[in-house]
Amino acid sequence: MSVTVRIPTILRTYTGGRSEVAAQGATLAEVIEDLEKNHTGIAARVLDDQGKLRRFVNVYVNDDDVRFEQGLQTKTPDGAGISIIPAVAGG
Repeated sequence: MSVTVRIPTILRTYTGGRSEVAAQGATLAEVIEDLEKNHTGIAARVLDDQGKLRRFVNVYVNDDDVRFEQGLQTKTPDGAGISIIPAVAGG
């Protein structure tokens, strides 16, 4: 499945400054694997040492928060839009 991944500013150093990149995969895990293959280093910013989504990174497939779906096993249908959004803290 071909999807479009929206890359936040902080991760664009891994994508040559591009705000959107194409990726392949039937699940979010496969998409992240494909991103890592083509944009080395990006997976370490999205996944923790156990291979789970970092708690301060929110990921949406279309408009659905994957934490309320199947996490990394969330299906990524052909043409889906995936957004990686780092959490923002403030006071």
